[in-house]
Formats: sequence, structure tokens, C-alpha cells
Amino acid sequence: MTTDRTLLRRLTAAIAAIAAGVALTACGATVAQTTAGQTTTTSASSATTAVAALADNVESHADANDVDYDAADAITISLADGASKASATDGVTIAGDTITITAPGTYVLTGTLSGGQVVVDSDADGKVRLVLDGASVTNTKGSALVITAADEAVVVLADGSTNSLTDGTGYDTSADDAPNAALFSMADLTIGGTGSLTVTGNTNDGIAGKDGLVILGGTITVTAADDGVRGKDYLIVADGTVTVTAEGDGLKSDNEDDDTVGYILVQGGTVEVSAGDDGAHAEGDLAIEGGTVTIARSNEGLEGATVTIAGGDTSVTASDDGVNATSGTAETEQEKMQDDGSLLTISGGTLVVNAEGDGLDSNGALVITGGSTVVHGPTNDGNGALDSNGGITITGGTLLAAGSAGMAESPGSGSTTGWLAVAFSSPVAAGQTVEVVKDGTVIATYTAVKEAATLVVADPDITSGESYEITVAGSTVATVTAGETLAGGMGGGPR
Repeated sequence: MTTDRTLLRRLTAAIAAIAAGVALTACGATVAQTTAGQTTTTSASSATTAVAALADNVESHADANDVDYDAADAITISLADGASKASATDGVTIAGDTITITAPGTYVLTGTLSGGQVVVDSDADGKVRLVLDGASVTNTKGSALVITAADEAVVVLADGSTNSLTDGTGYDTSADDAPNAALFSMADLTIGGTGSLTVTGNTNDGIAGKDGLVILGGTITVTAADDGVRGKDYLIVADGTVTVTAEGDGLKSDNEDDDTVGYILVQGGTVEVSAGDDGAHAEGDLAIEGGTVTIARSNEGLEGATVTIAGGDTSVTASDDGVNATSGTAETEQEKMQDDGSLLTISGGTLVVNAEGDGLDSNGALVITGGSTVVHGPTNDGNGALDSNGGITITGGTLLAAGSAGMAESPGSGSTTGWLAVAFSSPVAAGQTVEVVKDGTVIATYTAVKEAATLVVADPDITSGESYEITVAGSTVATVTAGETLAGGMGGGPR
């Protein structure tokens, strides 16, 4: 359980410096293109921001070798409607189409149950390792795979295998700790291997763990009536390909007991989410330090009390805020305007946000120390491309943030990277290209994907106090002085 773990979680021993090319095209934008073809490299100190942000969280239970096993020592369970069999009876009970595993060990599951369930109920110390090797389980009356008790559970997707877990529709999930997902675990759960797994949660969640949940590998596709993949204490994606379609949150960690739990970490792999609510929602900290993360549809894209983008390639599309750091404690309008101590940090990697609400929103501070960030912000004046209650500081990396004018906010005086802000006399139309020019040299370019009334550009080639020409579609529309602010800004509301 959480209280038995140390309060320092293991992260990767070192995070390599991340080179984010300043010239890149994504979602219609050319990111901070410089004539010299300069790239922005995240320093080692800024790249470790994810480590610092998560240092007070509980330790991950998973090890890289959790998915290793010796087939010769495994018990084989052949699934078949009314005719399931096990190669040994030690630790396995078969009652009709319910297969119950009661002891630690490795169990290889093959075959199909069209109306049954696999249950793990082990009180002994030791891992229960389930190897899915062409296994398909459908339970019309409840969860397909339920881990009610185990010291630790591991689901291994065998090399080259295709597997599926499907639960029923409308079963009762109202009791405390009632299984509410196609794959449900009361114990720490690790999923890995090189095979594939399709999970369909017809009543509530797709995959739900009441303790920690770690994905080490595999090709995992989840469809859920509510949340896609949920680890109550923490959710870590270390590797693999995870595709989630959910009517609720895509990725979620929702333990609110204290600030050592309720976190999400993406270390690598490929994650793609289409969500009816938040793309990734952490009650505690949320960090991305590697891999490719695509939030293709969401209400709010990434949300947590502390949000850290330290590496990887992240793309967010949101109907409300794109990236939102908030403690979730504000109730009154006055409290929503105050610094709540939350923090949004971008220290490496690439981030592209397309949001109808605030693009980057922090109810505390917004800090950019590295990486390459593009924000296609809102067109309505009630939101802004950049929004903070505790101020914006830029000391590295590059930023292009376009949006409406009503709530436009600029970086603060503590910024050491040069930046400029322009409010266009006539909005830039979708498809038009804006250039920042100094003495005939193009410093940065931005192609609008929707109408933009303002643009903030931060780039090492911009010098505070100097003048820059702003062109739209090749014609000069303004001359601005670097470091002069656009007034405004409002923090986001409670979660």
C-alpha cells in the first residue's frame, strides 16, 4: 500500500539533453525559425525539472524485469466456454467459466471466454504474473479481469500475441471498491511485453488500478464509457503504444489524500488520447519527460497541480484550456484571480497547443526554461494564449503564442530570454504568415491556424529594448520594441 512505500520515487537516472529544433512545422506553425538554423538544446539542469517536480511522490513499484518469466515454470490455462483447463491445480480454481488464481506465480492464458471472468485473489507475498498469449475474455455481467488481492500483479502481453478484455454494460459499481473497469486491480499493477491488448470498458473505465499503475510496453488500445486508463496513486507510462478513446478523462490519477500521490508521468513511448473530458488529469503532479503525447480531443488537455513538460513531443487540442496548472481549491471569483501556488514549467521537448480556452494556463506561475513551444490560442476575448496568476518568466527555449486580445498577457521582468508582443490592428487570418524581422533578417515566423489578434514571441535572437518589424503576408504592419508588455491575464477556475 501507499503508506508502506518510501516517499521518493525512482525516475530515470539521467535525462539526456533534449535538442528541440527551432525550425519545425506542426499544426500549421513554423516554430521560431532563425536564419542560422539555430536549435534550442535543453540544458541538463533544466531537463531535470521533471525529477524535481516529482521528487516528493511515492516510489514506483515497477521494475524493468517485471515482464520476464520462464515458460517452463509457468502454469498454462486454456480458456474455453464451459471447458477451461489448467496444466496444474496448484493456485488455480475453475468453477464454470470463472477462473480464480490464488497464489503467486506465472500463469499463461490462451483461448477465449465469451461469458466468463478471470479473478486474481492471492494473499501471499510474491508477484502474480499473468501472461496473455492469444487470450480473449468477455464478461457480460461485470469486469473481464479482476485482481481483488495480490502482493503485486503483472500482466504480460506475449510477443506477437493479440489479446482482448471486454466488460458488460450497466453492471453495479456502487459499492466501495467495486470493480468498475474491464481490467480492474486493487493491487499495484504493471502491464508490459511486446504483444497487443484491446480493452473495452462498456460501463465505466477501461483499465483502473486502486494503487499504482505502470505501463512498461505493449500496444494497448482502450475504449471506455468513462475514464480510459486510471491509476489511483499514480499512472506511469514508461514505454509502449497507448491509444485511448474515453468519454471521461483519457489518463487519470485521482488520489487526493496528500501531495505524494495522484501523479501522472510519461517517460517514453507513444500516447494518443481522444477524451470527452480532460486528456490527462492528475490531482497531484503531471510530468512529461519523453515519448510522443498527442491529445487529439479534450475539454482540457493536460491538468495537474504542477505540470512539467521536460522533454518529448507533445501536441494538445482542447475545447477549453490546453495546459492547466491549478490546485483546484479556488471557489470564489477573487480566489480564482490569486496565485494558488501551482506551477506550469516547460524545460524541454516540443509542445504545440491548440486551445479554445486559455492556451497555457497557470493559477500560479508559468516558467519556460527550455524547449520549443507553440500556442494557437483562443479567438474569444474571455481567454488568452498565455494566462497566469503568478506571472510568466522565460529564461530559455523559444515561444510563439497567438490568440485573442482581451486577456492577452506578456512575460514578466524576470525573463532573461528576449521577447516581444504585438497586438495587430487587424486580426491575422487563418493561413496568413507573420514574420519578426530585424534589419532585413527574419528572426521568427508563425503561420496562423485560426484568427489571431495578438502574438508573443520569445527567442534568444531577440534583444530587449530593440525594435523589430512585424510583417503579415509580406507587408509590414507594425514596429514593436522588445520587452514592452501587453496588459491582462486571468487564472483559470477550479477543477
